[in-house]
Amino acid sequence: QPDDRQRADAGRRLDSRLDTAGYGPLSFTYLTTHQETCRMSSAIQHPIDARFSQLIKSRTPIRGLFNGLCSPVLVEMTAYAGYDFTIIDNEHGSASIETTEHMMRAARAAGMPTLVRCLEQDIARTLDAGASGLQIPMVQSAAHARAVVNKVRYPRATGFQGVSGQRGCAYSVRASGYGAFGGGAHNALSNRDVALVVMVETMEAVNAAAEIAAVDGVDAVFIGPNDLAHSMGFENRADDPAVQAAMEKAVRAIVSTGKCAGILASHPKTRRATPPGVPHTLPA
Repeated sequence: QPDDRQRADAGRRLDSRLDTAGYGPLSFTYLTTHQETCRMSSAIQHPIDARFSQLIKSRTPIRGLFNGLCSPVLVEMTAYAGYDFTIIDNEHGSASIETTEHMMRAARAAGMPTLVRCLEQDIARTLDAGASGLQIPMVQSAAHARAVVNKVRYPRATGFQGVSGQRGCAYSVRASGYGAFGGGAHNALSNRDVALVVMVETMEAVNAAAEIAAVDGVDAVFIGPNDLAHSMGFENRADDPAVQAAMEKAVRAIVSTGKCAGILASHPKTRRATPPGVPHTLPA
C-alpha cells in the first residue's frame, strides 16, 4: 500500500500532466464556476407544484387528460400538447409507486401540474412521493370527505387557525426534498398547496354534493359519470337524460359552495351543460 508521501507525489505528477495537457486550469475553472453557480442559484424547484391548487380557484375552465399508462414519456407529451394538467390514474392504472414518482418528476420538469387519482390506502405513500394533488374516488358523504381531509393534511400547532389533519410526518421523502424543505414550513406548504379533489359517483353522493364540497380542505369535487350511471341502473349509458340530470344537479350544488366542479368531458352534452368555473377533464 502506498504511504502518504507516495500518494502526494503521485498527485503532483498527475497535476503536472494535466497542466501540460491544458486540462488543469480548465478543470479548476469549471469546478470553481460550478460551485459558485450552486451557491448563487435560486431557481431550484420545490417538488410540490402549487399551480393546480391555484388553477382550480381561478374559476377559469381548464382541461386535463387522464393517463392510466405507466409512462413518464406520455406525461411529457401531455404537457407539450398544451393540456393544463394531467391525472395519473392509479385507481384503474397499474403504475407502481416508483413509476408514479418518475411520472411526477416528468410533469414537474415539463412544467405541467399533476394530480394522482389513488385509493385511500395509498394516500400517505403518494403524498410522500411528492404528489401536488390527489383525486380520491367514491366519496359518499361530508363525513367521508372529512376523513379523507384528515389523511391528506398535516396536524398543525395548538392554536393554529386553518385546515389540520393527521397525516404522518416524514421529511426524508421526495415531497420535502429529502430533508431540504422539511419541518413546519413543509407542513404549512403542503396543507396550503396540495390540492384535494374528491369524487362523487353515486346518487347518495350526488344528493350530498353541496355538503361534501363545503368541507374545509376539499378543493374541488369531480363527478364520475360512468360509475354514477351504473349506480343508477343505466350501466355505462352516461348520456341517458336521467344521468345527465343527476350530473347537472351535482355540478350546481358544488359550484353553489364556491368550490370547483369537475366532469369527464367525453360527451358533447356534458361539455355544453358545464357552467363557468368547471375544470374539463378529457378522457385518455
